[in-house]
Amino acid sequence: MKNIKHLAVSATLATLALGLAGCSGMSQQDKNTAIGAGAGAVVGGVLTGGSAVGTVGGAAVGGVIGNQTGKTH
Repeated sequence: MKNIKHLAVSATLATLALGLAGCSGMSQQDKNTAIGAGAGAVVGGVLTGGSAVGTVGGAAVGGVIGNQTGKTH
């Protein structure tokens, strides 16, 4: 059991490090879009009990909201 937990923590940290490294060349608007999509996917999944449609819908809505944040008109 200890090995499984260790593996899960290591995989999570590796994924986080790679994800952050992949964002280094992105503009602030691109980062906002990615953050919004990720947060929207989590919220959509939670609100629909893990439904794929809810997760994808949440990601789409969150991405649009994240993309529009910080824009000046």
